[in-house]
Amino acid sequence: MRGGGGGQSAACAAEIGGLSGVELARGLNRLGCWAWGFCQALARKGWKPRSEGSQASHPGAVRANTCCELPASRKLEQLNQYPDFNNYLIFVLTKLKSEDEPTRSLSGLILKNNVKAHFQNFPNGVTDFIKSECLNNIGDSSPLIRATVGILITTIASKGELQNWPDLLPKLCSLLDSEDYNTCEGAFGALQKICEDSAEILDSDVLDRPLNIMIPKFLQFFKHSSPKIRSHAVACVNQFIISRTQALMLHIDSFIENLFALAGDEEPEVRKNVCRALVMLLEVRMDRLLPHMHNIVEYMLQRTQDQDENVALEACEFWLTLAEQPICKDVLIRHLPKLIPVLVNGMKYSDIDIILLKGDVEEDETIPDSEQDIRPRFHRSRTVAQQHDEDGIEEEDDDDDEIDDDDTISDWNLRKCSAAALDVLANVYRDELLPHILPLLKELLFHHEWVVKESGILVLGAIAEGCMQGMIPYLPELIPHLIQCLSDKKALVRSITCWTLSRYAHWVVSQPPDTYLKPLMTELLKRILDSNKRVQEAACSAFATLEEEACTELVPYLAYILDTLVFAFSKYQHKNLLILYDAIGTLADSVGHHLNKPEYIQMLMPPLIQKWNMLKDEDKDLFPLLECLSSVATALQSGFLPYCEPVYQRCVNLVQKTLAQAMLNNAQPDQYEAPDKDFMIVALDLLSGLAEGLGGNIEQLVARSNILTLMYQCMQDKMPEVRQSSFALLGDLTKACFQHVKPCIADFMPILGTNLNPEFISVCNNATWAIGEISIQMGIEMQPYIPMVLHQLVEIINRPNTPKTLLENTAITIGRLGYVCPQEVAPMLQQFIRPWCTSLRNIRDNEEKDSAFRGICTMISVNPSGVIQDFIFFCDAVASWINPKDDLRDMFCKILHGFKNQVGDENWRRFSDQFPLPLKERLAAFYGV
Repeated sequence: MRGGGGGQSAACAAEIGGLSGVELARGLNRLGCWAWGFCQALARKGWKPRSEGSQASHPGAVRANTCCELPASRKLEQLNQYPDFNNYLIFVLTKLKSEDEPTRSLSGLILKNNVKAHFQNFPNGVTDFIKSECLNNIGDSSPLIRATVGILITTIASKGELQNWPDLLPKLCSLLDSEDYNTCEGAFGALQKICEDSAEILDSDVLDRPLNIMIPKFLQFFKHSSPKIRSHAVACVNQFIISRTQALMLHIDSFIENLFALAGDEEPEVRKNVCRALVMLLEVRMDRLLPHMHNIVEYMLQRTQDQDENVALEACEFWLTLAEQPICKDVLIRHLPKLIPVLVNGMKYSDIDIILLKGDVEEDETIPDSEQDIRPRFHRSRTVAQQHDEDGIEEEDDDDDEIDDDDTISDWNLRKCSAAALDVLANVYRDELLPHILPLLKELLFHHEWVVKESGILVLGAIAEGCMQGMIPYLPELIPHLIQCLSDKKALVRSITCWTLSRYAHWVVSQPPDTYLKPLMTELLKRILDSNKRVQEAACSAFATLEEEACTELVPYLAYILDTLVFAFSKYQHKNLLILYDAIGTLADSVGHHLNKPEYIQMLMPPLIQKWNMLKDEDKDLFPLLECLSSVATALQSGFLPYCEPVYQRCVNLVQKTLAQAMLNNAQPDQYEAPDKDFMIVALDLLSGLAEGLGGNIEQLVARSNILTLMYQCMQDKMPEVRQSSFALLGDLTKACFQHVKPCIADFMPILGTNLNPEFISVCNNATWAIGEISIQMGIEMQPYIPMVLHQLVEIINRPNTPKTLLENTAITIGRLGYVCPQEVAPMLQQFIRPWCTSLRNIRDNEEKDSAFRGICTMISVNPSGVIQDFIFFCDAVASWINPKDDLRDMFCKILHGFKNQVGDENWRRFSDQFPLPLKERLAAFYGV
């Protein structure tokens, strides 16, 4: 489920609220004063707190009102020293009817928190009393108290108590048959929470499989007269669909039949649970739904338009899930004329969305961000990958493109779900979808109401990926219209237009630059300086996408671009500043060394260094800034030299501090907090960027620091991302200043060998690459280390479903090991030659490919029989070279002609007749065979 989930527990938590400090303090000020009186009464009877060493040996030593002056958490700490305090809390919850419900409920929630934190320390008598009171009061006349008791029961159950409370489930199930509505509803509420929190143990032998009784019992209540109880019953069973629980699978037909009977239920919560059930059944029991699919689709169409938005959202999930099923295309084709308008209609902002998004506020750039506005960001650690011939095609999916145009209400809502559904259906039907979409788009995109026009622009963005081919004829008209919409008077229209244009950036860049790229860039840069924060953010993100697509096409406009981005530094609030770093880093990645001009450096570096100096070592804003600087350092190369020393030193300090904190935490976890290792990861990645950008110029900095000692620790860290980044840095330092790395090789190589584990793809990838770089520097001295790594590498290259990047790096490293130590590697040639050749045929000509092919040629000369069976693959790999160096071309010639001479002209002719024509022609033209 993408969102929504959580059922009744979530609703209940919302109803009675999590305990914030303020609420706790307020409630405790009421509860606490009589609790203190209660404790004083106990003290008069001679009872003492559990910990004699506390500040007062008995409550009488503290003035009665002192408790009311303490912070809430301290009050609780003190009150929890009395074993009977928990009895008191259950008494207030269940017996003190004279008190108001919110206070009684709060008492139950404090008890729930105590159960979570200290349950194992409760005396037996207290535990038994709480359990029996809960069961006796599950049918309280107040819905709030029933819900609180239910939460308390499920919290006790989730502490591993289901085994120690054998009468709980039978008792709750028997209470379902009570003629008193409150008792039945309270028991069902508790059961639903238990099913949500403890689904796994309910379906295990530990409890003697209670579901065999519970599921048929729940099904009986699908027809109950109370909508609340029908809703509980469906929600309980729903917990067991995804896990294909056997007890449910035995009754699957009865379950589906009962669901269909509830399809038109008047209660929204029931309809929501029915929709949720059908969505999950689509994933796990498609076979059972297929015979009814036409009716289910018709039903879900109605429900996607339900008056209740929660029901509509749950139903809309159905289209997302169906799109992932192979049968989607055939099942939905006849329903598209009805479905597409429904999804498009769902993409309009609702009135409540506009209020939540402050859609009527046009200028807010001077209002500081609140900290909740800033979502946690995740650093993507450095992975070393080869460049491919098919430019711009990424292997890993980039999530930056997903429909998240209104992320301040990052909750999943009908608009987002409808847009995501349209996006996936566009990918299923491709251009077949356009006849259903285009007439609607025509109407929406030029509509006089901004909300309708805005939804049309979102539709256009949502179909971009799936329908790109069919949209091309319309883009020469649509792109200028969208560029105009960038200056619409409504901020929400401007922001969605940024996103939609970014989805068509690839096409824009493929046209002559003056036609669309220049006007788009000009308008986007204006929007980067918009007076609305949402538009600034959308424009910055869209510009980063445009940078990735346009790359060096942007070079003529660099001064203008930098001017805008640097001006944004003085304008942006906290949240957008973080996105601006990303746009600058992406620019550096995209234009590379073209950034290395004194006038550009003079514009860009002062504001970056100013931010760098302002931020403390503990500030997480360092992450995006370090990433940005890493890209800038790589691009500026020697131009970064004036700034490198303090940046280098701070990165080393960050690594050192994090490692020291981790050691303290390992030794004394109670005393010292675990560090946030992202500081270390990002610092290692920036050091990699410096090594790559500065090359040999980094040598003096490395000489004066203890970075290699720190790397030795990082390479053994438990956290895969730390190892991944330290191996990337090892490879970069090997290339930049091997004289400092060489003394550590004996320590590093065994660690690299143990990390050739494809279970951690990126760690394995970077370790493999580093071994290849080290071997080139070590030459024949690599010999003693071959046994540590060769078998693992050969195993990886032969594994099925290994990602392309890892295969390529493995092939290059095997080739390089064979280049420096052919006698050691060549005997295994036959075991890897075929996957080796197929892995490297698609990568661009470069130094790494060159050294790898020299290695394979050297190994073939040592062990020619190792290649005979797969010689056609070698021929194909050789033909993949566009422009090999002369001496490498001679090596290829020698091997090809040697093979031809050995088998004779007739056999060679028969052999080469198997070649595809382009391969045959290429070998003849380049190598004369």
